[in-house]
Amino acid sequence: MSTEQPGWDSLNYFNYFTEVEEHFQRARGSGLFLLSTLDWALIESWKNAGIPLEAVLRGIDAAFERWRARKSKTRAINSLAYCTQEVLSEAQRLAGLPQPSSGAKPRSEFCTADELRAYLLRNAAELRARGAEYAEIADTLDRLAGETEQHLQNLEALDQRLTVLEEKLLAIARSKFTEEQLLEARRELASQLRPYRGRMTAEQLQMVEKQFLDRHDFEKAGLPRLSLFYMR
Repeated sequence: MSTEQPGWDSLNYFNYFTEVEEHFQRARGSGLFLLSTLDWALIESWKNAGIPLEAVLRGIDAAFERWRARKSKTRAINSLAYCTQEVLSEAQRLAGLPQPSSGAKPRSEFCTADELRAYLLRNAAELRARGAEYAEIADTLDRLAGETEQHLQNLEALDQRLTVLEEKLLAIARSKFTEEQLLEARRELASQLRPYRGRMTAEQLQMVEKQFLDRHDFEKAGLPRLSLFYMR
């Protein structure tokens, strides 16, 4: 992948996560660095808030430039949360520039009909293996898999539907968690967020907390993510 920052007109709608992950790794100088649950939650909150990818990439660069200019570097940048203020600043700076309309369709080159069908069927099979309580959602994925040619015409609309199915999955999974398991997730969230709370607005904290808990609970329950953003 090119190291040049692409413009909005050349971005693939579903490359948001991958672009941010790889750009942060390059800026940090370590391709082996793995993003944390908090990092992924932060990316998802930026994506859901409509922050342009260009703003995120520029914000990451600005944060590392500021860090490298410091005379004393007590520790490395180990989280995207360190870049939050710069990302928000870049988003504000770009706010006056032309942006893609919210209804813009993602490019069909994102995947082929066969790849999309395989992704949906694989998730359906995983859900059936997890228990009968997920059978209805698995059946819906099977139906969607049979309509892949149609859905390729508007992947964003399909992704919205898959996100609704994810919410149903989470509701089922959380009903099976104990009170202690739910509390454990919130303790972990509080611990990871503590160093960065001062760098985030109240609205952003709320979004990150939700995305963190969602991601944590999906992983805890061993459930697949259905959104096309996870089709990697």
